[in-house]
Amino acid sequence: MRGFRNNRAWRVVASTVTASALLGLAACGNSGPSTTSSAQGLTMWALNDQTILKESVDAYNKDHPDAKITLRLFANDDYKQKLRVAFGANQAPDVFFSWGGGALDDYVKAGKVDPLTDSQVNLLRYTPSVMRSATFDGKAYGVPANGLAPVVLYYNKKVLAAAGVEPPKTYAELMTVVKKLKAEDVVPISLAANSKWPTLMYTEYLLDRTGGSGVFSKIASGDASAWKDPAVTKANQYLQDLSKAGAFGDNASSVSYDQGASTALVYTGKAAMEVMGTWEYANFVKAAPDFAKTDLGYTVFPTLPGGTGDPDSIVGNPSNFLSLNSASTHKTEALEYLKDYVLDDSQVDAYLAAGSVPPVNGLESKLTASKSSDQPWLRFVYDLVQKAPGFQLSWDQALPSDQADPLLTNVDKSFLRQITPGQFGENMSRAAR
Repeated sequence: MRGFRNNRAWRVVASTVTASALLGLAACGNSGPSTTSSAQGLTMWALNDQTILKESVDAYNKDHPDAKITLRLFANDDYKQKLRVAFGANQAPDVFFSWGGGALDDYVKAGKVDPLTDSQVNLLRYTPSVMRSATFDGKAYGVPANGLAPVVLYYNKKVLAAAGVEPPKTYAELMTVVKKLKAEDVVPISLAANSKWPTLMYTEYLLDRTGGSGVFSKIASGDASAWKDPAVTKANQYLQDLSKAGAFGDNASSVSYDQGASTALVYTGKAAMEVMGTWEYANFVKAAPDFAKTDLGYTVFPTLPGGTGDPDSIVGNPSNFLSLNSASTHKTEALEYLKDYVLDDSQVDAYLAAGSVPPVNGLESKLTASKSSDQPWLRFVYDLVQKAPGFQLSWDQALPSDQADPLLTNVDKSFLRQITPGQFGENMSRAAR
């Protein structure tokens, strides 16, 4: 989650991607095959933390030694810009990794992505709620490539116990815990604010808890005025109150997610909590296995008493997806890879072994029978998704690409209290027109 971001993760549209670049993408259409296509095999792009996904490529290559997939891996924060530039220059890979939502829909509307059918790639294997993030006008344009990734609250059990506090269940409790942790000279919440998208997670949850899922649904449908809903202002006020209270310490804006610093703050005991996608669990296990076994705790994001949102609703990334470039000259090979190698039985077992729940149907028996030390975590994630009445795709993925950068910029400004809570909605309303 990291990418799923075992990925997240996940997710920045660079400010250098201009409107002209977007127009260039649409103008290119299907004028010719991708120049990155190999004469002998597929080309594929993904994030550099997708180690299990890479194993599916290795398996395919073992079975196809004369026409292997050429896989390129990228850092999370660079990936979106590189992919957009490649599509604009007609040099995109045959198969590419995405988060679904508005960014993928941009490529679909530009005629850059082929729709997929169940007969081609066994779509009915996948969790329906997850497939919605890659489905447009009734057609699917990607297959899930990794685990479910709702955003949860992680905590260091030892640090909380030393401060005499329990994991917060409500926003009011969270503010109390922040105060007590500060008194112990501990950063209450680790936040990689330099990457911006981790801060967005707070805005997403706070809005959903405050105003319910309907507010963002209006925004995502293209209603620019919905950014001015009072719940948007209130959510930003909650975020600013946390920031003002010192919840994120003094150096959050210098911390970048891709370097693993925010993760390390928690397992080294310098910070008590972190709000992050479920991919972070695997990062904890890899970097600090002893900590993960004994001192890592996890729970749902705190509720907001008085809010109209359902406290069981979640936000995050239902999954990441692999899609087929419509200009590919290797579509038969690509469809074989997507059908027979992505989230096959060995991949499902590998994700479960890594502490990630893949979005495929019929996993109940596997979860029940699991003897893994990760079994409580797997069941927690599975149950969290199963009972959630709503699973909101991260906003920077759900919205069109031309709104994602203004969104992240204004979330950062709100976090830094450089704009008022009301100005956040005003700025986003203008950006969405």
